[in-house]
Amino acid sequence: MQTPENLAKIVIVTAAYGYQTVKDLGGQAELLKHIAESGADGVEIRRELFVEGEINHLDALAEKIRQHGLIAFYSVPESLFLPGGEVNPSLADFLSEAESLGAHKLKIALGNFKPGLDLTALKVLVKQHRVEVVVENDQTPDGGILHPMNAFFFAAESLHLPVAMTFDMANWLWVGQDALEAAKTLSEHVSYVHVKAAQERNGKLHAVALDDSDGSWKPVLAALPRSAPRGIEFPLEGDDLTAVTRYYVDLLRKEAAEAQ
Repeated sequence: MQTPENLAKIVIVTAAYGYQTVKDLGGQAELLKHIAESGADGVEIRRELFVEGEINHLDALAEKIRQHGLIAFYSVPESLFLPGGEVNPSLADFLSEAESLGAHKLKIALGNFKPGLDLTALKVLVKQHRVEVVVENDQTPDGGILHPMNAFFFAAESLHLPVAMTFDMANWLWVGQDALEAAKTLSEHVSYVHVKAAQERNGKLHAVALDDSDGSWKPVLAALPRSAPRGIEFPLEGDDLTAVTRYYVDLLRKEAAEAQ
């Protein structure tokens, strides 16, 4: 079952299954069957989870994704801005990889953005590619704080820089920020949501499945654009990966329908 046109698409982040599971199955391509059969609309492929040599065969992976009737997003474990404010010199390569994968979006962390940086060269590069760049709040003091993130999107908007935001619902907790305040502040820039909850155990935060959380994710999600695709990034664990994935796909669809 695909998402009705008036509801946000549901995307499964391969990292939700855990590094070891992905490795044991033989790579991210082996998850596509579970994702498609769960009724999800798409998959977020993670660069850091490629098996050896896989990055050289992105066209083949793209074809498998299409055969399963899924859309693709692409995530790289890198920052857009390096220390000193330089735009990541590998961004052009990441954009090309995303295009080979047939990805609609390229997700990357903000990094060391400082107000006043000249974004003209970044604008030129991004406009040369058809992939949407979506900048995520991560779990670092540089890329996970509301003020620099808001300043970046203000600067991008002023320059008509075609970038949007991946709003990770739980990462704010790792840097002591209020997720609901961030959602209300940044909502207009958000085109993709990482649905995630977190819980403190033994003094450390851990990502948890929605059913294992305190429910604080609900008002945060409600404050974000209803049309933005929802990426399931919280742990998907169990003997039947299709079933557990389907359960949460259905839960998020029900949540979206009730918000209409």
